[in-house]
Order: sequence, then structure tokens, then C-alpha cells
Amino acid sequence: MNKDIEKQAREFFAAENFDKNSEYYCKTRDIFQARLDKMIIYLLKEQLKEEDAYILSAIAGEIGNNSFDHNLGSWVGEIGIFFAYGKVNNVLTIVLADAGQGVYKTLKKVKPELKNDIEALRTAFNEKISGRAPESRGNGLKFVKANIKDRGMHLDFYSGSAKAELNYAEKIEAVNGSYQGCLAIISLKKI
Repeated sequence: MNKDIEKQAREFFAAENFDKNSEYYCKTRDIFQARLDKMIIYLLKEQLKEEDAYILSAIAGEIGNNSFDHNLGSWVGEIGIFFAYGKVNNVLTIVLADAGQGVYKTLKKVKPELKNDIEALRTAFNEKISGRAPESRGNGLKFVKANIKDRGMHLDFYSGSAKAELNYAEKIEAVNGSYQGCLAIISLKKI
């Protein structure tokens, strides 16, 4: 596992020489699912409790599948996601990124009163809402938040010019710069 997977994720879709042969690139949902299944095997080999391995897989699956679900037909950049996992400085790290439209643009379609990326992230992690209205959905990121908190994990989730930092608490704030699409970094020190 490369120790710079977070940096690679940030640069992956912005690169002029986009590497479509990268082991971390999942152009389609089926490729992502196959790599997600391999991640469970990796986690179990790393002696992670079975329940935690499957919960981590469900969290990564929710975030990765959101990339495909909410950008269908409206990808801003390259279609697909960056998905990498492994130990970085003895910390289990899972990184997912997409060059999609981001949370604000997705949710603004169903909640036009949203004013910015911060409000969009706060809404996404705390309200039952879906950018796929009129479908009755919208629990996925609440599931992610609850399990991150309950299991002592850490999530940094970037979209646009905002960042949600979730662990035992929740902090959503503006960040310098802007990220096209979404970037999620999940970490678990108990491995």
C-alpha cells in the first residue's frame, strides 16, 4: 500500500495523464464491487473482527455506490471512482474519490434552499434526504455516520469547499480550496 494514497486520490482525476490502468481506478460499479469483496478478505487476514470488517465494507460500499448512483448521466469529470485501502503508518485507511458533481449540486435539486457546501454536508449526514427524489431513500450517510461513531472509526469527507469530520463527534467546516466531486478517507487505528 502506497503511503500517499490520500494524495493520489486528490490528484487522480485532475491529472492530465489520467491512469486508466491504475489498480485503484474502478470505472464501473461491478469493478468496484469486486474490489470491495477483496477488501473484506484483506481485512479478515489483518485480524479485524468479522463484524467490523463487514461494517467497514458496508460503509465503503455506501460511499462508493453513492458516487455511481448520484452521478449517473451527469459526471463532471472521468466516470468511475478511486478506491484504495491498506495500512498507512499502522492505521487501516480506506480512500474513495470521484470526479462527480458533489453533494451540494446533488442535494440542491431536491432541497433548493441549500446555500453552500457546508449546509449540503450537514444535511447529507443528518437528514433523511436523497438526491434521487422522488425515491424514498436517504439513510445511507446516516448509517455511515452512526457506525463511524459507534465503532471508534474516523471519517474525513470532502465535497466542494467543505469537510465533514466524523468520529465520536461531528464537525463540518469550510476548507481552503475546493474538491470536485467527493473524497472520503476512513481510518481505523484498532488493527
